Amino acid sequence: MNSKIKTIGVLCSGGDGPGMNAAIRAVVRCALSKKFEVRGFLRGYAGLLNEEIIELNHRSVSGIIGHGGTILKTARSQEFRTPEGKKKAVEILKKHGVDALVVLGGDGSYRGANEVFRQYGYPIIGLPGTIDNDIFGTDQTIGCHTAVHTALEAIDKIRDTAQSMERIFVIEVMGNKSGYIASQVALGSGAEEMIIPERTFDFEALYRDIKEGSKKGKLSFMIVVAEGAGKAEEISAKVTEMTGLESRYVVLGHVQRGGSPLAPDRILATRVGVAAVELLEKGIYGKAVGVLQDEIHIIDLKNAVQRDIKHIDEYSRLIRMLA
Repeated sequence: MNSKIKTIGVLCSGGDGPGMNAAIRAVVRCALSKKFEVRGFLRGYAGLLNEEIIELNHRSVSGIIGHGGTILKTARSQEFRTPEGKKKAVEILKKHGVDALVVLGGDGSYRGANEVFRQYGYPIIGLPGTIDNDIFGTDQTIGCHTAVHTALEAIDKIRDTAQSMERIFVIEVMGNKSGYIASQVALGSGAEEMIIPERTFDFEALYRDIKEGSKKGKLSFMIVVAEGAGKAEEISAKVTEMTGLESRYVVLGHVQRGGSPLAPDRILATRVGVAAVELLEKGIYGKAVGVLQDEIHIIDLKNAVQRDIKHIDEYSRLIRMLA
């Protein structure tokens, strides 16, 4: 065991996602098996700055592997984004005898973690916890499987009523900067079109396609939009105005963040959680843990903060081809 580290801290930052509890459990149980002590910070970086710290043990994480959300809660912190906030965070970690930190979150959380490591040399490891699956260096992120499955189940039900009532539906899914969920559920549900932040969308072509499809007897039309690319209500109203056809919109919202994690998210979370502790044990810091081609993959945090656009062009082509 690395003699420099006796106590490991863990926190969740940013948006929550199914599988975070499985990752926390893996970090805690693995650390305890290696004789480390473990502390949890409630409400992410904000809780760290407020010194909201709890001891974590075997009982703390018992039975949580299949629970959605995070027992540590999560939040965003404007204070932590400042140089003063990061300095204060390191001082608090040292004050409480926390020798290393595991951060579970997305690209914003990774950026903060990387700056703490780069500026202060503080031992830190990042785990990919985001439903958007836009972290560089990993094929999947914790929560993305379950979020896509939840959205797809809902869209399948909407497709039933769209066909029964011969209507156009615009469905808004999560993804402020990422079209991953939108692309997955659009392809998986057989939607006719998707609108995502990663590419400019031709609305005039959409209106033409809908009108031409209607003339040929097409009875329904499904459009999936990522929240960062447009608002379903506004797009639906414009579709009705431009085509003269009845349109409805649905916003799936935060239902995509909740629920019991599917097996792939639990397994991914467990594998990367254990890997994070093993890196700290070896004295390896400033890294992000992911999985590539089903193998644990380690990269520098500074590289992991790049946003990764996965298969967007391929999915766009397939959706258009099969519409």
